[in-house]
This record gives sequence, structure tokens and C-alpha cells, in this order.
Amino acid sequence: MHDTRWKQAVEWLAAAATDPQECKRQWDRGQGTTLLAAGRYWDVLSVPDRLGLLALDLLWSDPLEMPGPTLVDVTARRVGFFLPPDPDSEWVGFGVRHVGRGSWIAVPPPYRPSGRLEWLVPPDGTGTLHAAEPLERALRRATGTLAVLTPVSAEPEGPDCW
Repeated sequence: MHDTRWKQAVEWLAAAATDPQECKRQWDRGQGTTLLAAGRYWDVLSVPDRLGLLALDLLWSDPLEMPGPTLVDVTARRVGFFLPPDPDSEWVGFGVRHVGRGSWIAVPPPYRPSGRLEWLVPPDGTGTLHAAEPLERALRRATGTLAVLTPVSAEPEGPDCW
């Protein structure tokens, strides 16, 4: 990512922090992640990693759809899709969690991984997010594929993160 894009992405993400300047200082000092408020600029849809990685792959396969920011927690084995805030949305599915207003999420800087958290698709600084409908379609297709490959009961259990 170009330097200007990194700066724009940092500004965009840090705007969700209680203290944006302190957030940026922590990232500059390499101190890992910062807790950012969900529900104002974006919500996060957190799903099990196998489902999320397959859905992201499906999103990438559509040349008309550019995936929005996507974060992976390698320890909790979860993928988080950043999408527009929608307090009335209801996402249903095995292991699916909608993180919105009143919740916080740990976020690394957009230009490097931080411990267990890593950007699969870093924010670009323009405010681009996942569109809910294409994301839902991709998750449905991925769920269907995984149902054929692995029974839901065989999904590994892991620590809750999001």
C-alpha cells in the first residue's frame, strides 16, 4: 500500500478511537492493537475462519466487487468483515456474531500485523466497507460448500474473541 494510503487508512481507523491521537501514537510505537468503538463508522461481522476465508475468496472472484476491510484473528480462528453500521440488521448462522454500537474491537494498524490480528484486506482510507448483500450471498455460498465438505458439528471450538 502506498504511504499516502497508509496515512489515510490510519486516520480513518483512528477516528473510531476514544482518543485518535493516542491511538496513532500507540501504533507508531509498535504497541500492537487498539480498542476501537464499533457502530459509529462501521460494524464488524465476525465468523469462523473457514467460513470467512471461503466467503472472502468468493468475494474476490467477482471483478465488480471490491472487498472491504477484513481482519483475521489467528488465535481465535475468526474473520471479521467491516460493513456499514446497521443497528437493525440480524445476521444468523453458526458462530456468526454481529458487533455494533456499544461494542469494541481490537484493531492493529492497517500497515502491519500485530500478534494474533492481521489484515487480510486492509482499509484503504476512503471508508470503503463490505456491502451487506454481496457479503451475505458469499457467506451463504460458503456455508453451502462447507456443509458438503465438513459437518457443522465438526467445526473446531476456539476461544471467543469477537
